[in-house]
Amino acid sequence: MRRITSSGGTRTGKHRHHRAVSGAPTGISGGVASIRRFFIALLLFLGVSFVSSIFYRAGWFTSPFDPMSWRQPQDLGLIPTDDDSFDFINLDNEDIRLERVLKAASMRDKTVVLTTLNAAWARPGSVIDLFMESLRTGEETIFLLNHLVIVSLDMKAYKRCMAIHTHCFALTTEGVDFSGEKSFMSKGYLRMMWRRIDFLRVVLEKGYSFIFSDADIMWFRNPFPYFYPDADFQMACDHFTGDSNDLRNTANGGFGYVRSNNRTIEFYKFWYISRLNYPGFHDQDVLNYIKYDVLIADIGIDMRFLSTTYFGGICEPSRDFEKVCTMHANCCIGMRSKIHDLKVILEEWRYYLSLPPSLKRASVFSWRVPQNCSLDMLNQSRPPSNEIDWR
Repeated sequence: MRRITSSGGTRTGKHRHHRAVSGAPTGISGGVASIRRFFIALLLFLGVSFVSSIFYRAGWFTSPFDPMSWRQPQDLGLIPTDDDSFDFINLDNEDIRLERVLKAASMRDKTVVLTTLNAAWARPGSVIDLFMESLRTGEETIFLLNHLVIVSLDMKAYKRCMAIHTHCFALTTEGVDFSGEKSFMSKGYLRMMWRRIDFLRVVLEKGYSFIFSDADIMWFRNPFPYFYPDADFQMACDHFTGDSNDLRNTANGGFGYVRSNNRTIEFYKFWYISRLNYPGFHDQDVLNYIKYDVLIADIGIDMRFLSTTYFGGICEPSRDFEKVCTMHANCCIGMRSKIHDLKVILEEWRYYLSLPPSLKRASVFSWRVPQNCSLDMLNQSRPPSNEIDWR
């Protein structure tokens, strides 16, 4: 290789290097200093790279171009563990995660759809799959999946939620395992039901209204047109008297629409603390007691009960396929019985949808349930009351 010298001649790169080295002493020290700076910079670069690689492998940060680093908001902060327990990063607490998932799932008016799930109902082919399928096949219901938050009560349910849905929230309860099937009215069942009520109060306090639905409810139509527009709190019934204001309606806590305001927040606080006055009863039974309390009137809440014509169940099925919005596997104990009869309900609905409009209007349908579910089993769990008609 030949280079141009300052005098205009030519000199090889080798000779040029030799001349620079054999020049003035200042050139030698300058060259050594340059080499020293180079090696210092190299050592610093290698050191920073080594430390960064350790942090990267530990998961302290990820590259913004790594597609695996872009995760759902509700998944941030959760570390799956082999023992199916919850372990959360301290900097990402439950309140922050809840705010993220509610914001991501919210409608424009800050309304979300909520359901709870534990491992027993999360298995493939179990209750949650039927619930999701009903929302996909119902009339004008598929959009509600964008606003559905599945609240998981254990790690197995959370993992399954993340596999089938977008908006998942892991609700923890210290020292309690909600993963197994809870026998109706057992201590574990009651803890789970009351944890749910306290959680719903928190959602209201964050300014979010909600439709709450048990997962053992099949959705067939968009329910919003069938809600009372000015009510604060409206809930489905096991039995409906025909009057939405009648306190003798037997409320069912598995489905309801609640607006976020001061009245509903105070009501949920009162509902939750009332468990202490009725030990051994679940939230639904306690609600059927406290709805007569004078404090309800003092709170000023507008409480309404939803007709079983639109929001039916095995206790009292809707008799009009042209109007039914939801069907609940209430008055039914045991997961196998629920799954069997829920499948029958969903099959009935699919058959109805397959008919031409003329036959839909002309035909008189009736549900083929209960089959495995038994209405007599529920009577064993009814609390005694002189004020409530349990027929």
